[in-house]
Amino acid sequence: MRLLLVVLLDGLAYAAWLFLVSAGLTFTYGVLRVLNLAHGNLYALGAYLGATLLLHYAASGSEIAATLGLLLLAAVIIGILAGPLIERVFLRRVYSRDEEVQLLLTFAISLILEDVTKLIWGVTPVVADMPYTSFGSVRLGGISYPWYPFLLVGVALGLAGFLWFVVTHTRLGKVLAAVIADREVSATLGIHVPRVYTFAFTAGAILAALGGALTAPMFSLVPGIGADVLVISFAVIAIGGLGSIGGAAVGSVVVGLARSAAVYFFPELDLFTIYLIMTLVLLFRPQGLFGEIEIRRI
Repeated sequence: MRLLLVVLLDGLAYAAWLFLVSAGLTFTYGVLRVLNLAHGNLYALGAYLGATLLLHYAASGSEIAATLGLLLLAAVIIGILAGPLIERVFLRRVYSRDEEVQLLLTFAISLILEDVTKLIWGVTPVVADMPYTSFGSVRLGGISYPWYPFLLVGVALGLAGFLWFVVTHTRLGKVLAAVIADREVSATLGIHVPRVYTFAFTAGAILAALGGALTAPMFSLVPGIGADVLVISFAVIAIGGLGSIGGAAVGSVVVGLARSAAVYFFPELDLFTIYLIMTLVLLFRPQGLFGEIEIRRI
């Protein structure tokens, strides 16, 4: 029973991390219909900046509880600096081009951001685990489990609820739905579509950086973490359905629990489990669990 409890807790913590790192990717695609291959590098920038702020803050001897605010600040800084720049300078020029051009462009941006990360922080691993260790642990069912993963689950649930409320119960959500349905008609009705696109990409960049910042205390940061996150994020949103926030949440839970079970019972099938689930879903439902078949205008 203890082992099953550990599998469940690890699976939920991993699912929360998966949702945080994939929500921005599926949100951006849902509005812009662009697969952002630079998503993982925005995650990495958020993680590195969050770790840097944590290290400077810890050196000052201040209260550890305020570190969560620093992680949020790091995500907002990265999103506001990188989001509008990438969307207005680069992506805006290729919305009407083929998907291959869009993918190549975002891939080039990802390579640039990877080198920017190395230029600023170097290639030496960065460790900033103060929140993870300082928040302590709790005993559940006879086992001691850290508090920080519970905090991660709480943030993921709060973010999912916030995105659902914005999309379904606000004027902004109606504007986003209109732009997604038909950008030309939306522009005719007076919606400033380029501004909506900039907002959507910036929001996606903030979510990507937030995922990196909040998970920075749990991992050692090394060059290349963005590529690993991008691959896993694509698997999650492919399972849940491209552009679906609910699909990303369900896909994260399915993958999180499945991989946690594989790690403890079949460790040799660790990553294989994720791609097996993705393959089975796409075989029987190519648009994903919550995705919709799109009708394209020719």
